[in-house]
Amino acid sequence: MLDEIKISQAIIKSYKEKLLKVLDVDVAIVGGGPSGLSCAYYLAKARKNVVLLERKLSIGGGMWGGGMMLNEIVVQKKAKLILDELRIATHHYKEDYYLAEAIEAVCGLGYRCVQAGVKIFNLISAEDVLIRKNRVCGLVLNWTAVELANLHVDPLTLRAKYVVDATGHATEVVRVVEKKADIKLKTPTGKILGEKSMWAEVAETTILKNTKEVCSGLYVCGMAANAVFGSPRMGPIFGGMLLSGRKAASEIIKKLK
Repeated sequence: MLDEIKISQAIIKSYKEKLLKVLDVDVAIVGGGPSGLSCAYYLAKARKNVVLLERKLSIGGGMWGGGMMLNEIVVQKKAKLILDELRIATHHYKEDYYLAEAIEAVCGLGYRCVQAGVKIFNLISAEDVLIRKNRVCGLVLNWTAVELANLHVDPLTLRAKYVVDATGHATEVVRVVEKKADIKLKTPTGKILGEKSMWAEVAETTILKNTKEVCSGLYVCGMAANAVFGSPRMGPIFGGMLLSGRKAASEIIKKLK
């Protein structure tokens, strides 16, 4: 016979144990879009302790909707190799254009992340950062529902050797650092430059150049990288996002060694 209390006990106990394991990690990633998921996968594959925090109910960012709710995505050949590794089906369109079903891509990325050891928490927002000696070393967390309802509820904290801002256009983590900390970002002005209008060819090139440590302990990847460093947006081509996440992971892995 099913007992509603036992069901509740199981959920609470399991969640508590999972949360306790990620309060002190190698890497904390904010944003569960394609770049954040890619970054998390490669970090976990290298046996790093990594947690991914997504403020919304679902991971995947803008990938679910493809282009204007036509749920197909485009990647280039270099990024296709990542989808191949994750066993996500693609088919050749023409030249350097490959198509994948958006739903399969998101579900496949999420599944491979979890299988590799990534701990994913949805409905949690990073409202602030921990900074010690001018270095980002953790996050201040609260439920997204608390944020949306504008409730006065104090947060909890998480410590990480490195933090990754993969929040896309909003660059949420970097904006907190810019606003609250006396830290100059590694941009020409020391501030967020802001994204430019869509230009896929330029954006897909600069996104890898812009994927880097923007201040001590804090990396940017995906559209957040282009927004911080003043490059264009790219629209529904996701190859650069996946490659950016992999690059951020690679650089952090080297530093953790």
